[in-house]
Amino acid sequence: MRFLLNTGRTIAQGSFVERKNSPSYRMAAATICMNPVDMLEILVEEGEHVRVSSDAGVVVMKVIPDQGLPRGRVFVSLGPYANHIVSAETHGTGMPDFKLTPVSIEPTKDPVMPVGSLMGLCGGLPYED
Repeated sequence: MRFLLNTGRTIAQGSFVERKNSPSYRMAAATICMNPVDMLEILVEEGEHVRVSSDAGVVVMKVIPDQGLPRGRVFVSLGPYANHIVSAETHGTGMPDFKLTPVSIEPTKDPVMPVGSLMGLCGGLPYED
């Protein structure tokens, strides 16, 4: 099913930004928020995993409901998981489009990758503790 992805900072993601190898940071950064009706339509429940695909990449995330999101919109906090699916294209501004990225979302039994493994996939280095 197709959705529009928005990204942004959250208190949880920001509070663990200095400890990017921690389970708390992974939980905050690897979670996608969806409208509960959209979750029903794709047959996922809170805490289950979804595959999020865009033209830029694919990542597995944990899904949680968010009553405040309009149907057809999803939200991911900024971090390596969002960066994996947001295009690096900046249109000459130096800043990628972190809003309104078209994505497809489907249920999966695949695990959510640790941050270091995800960084390795895109040629980066794991964060140091």
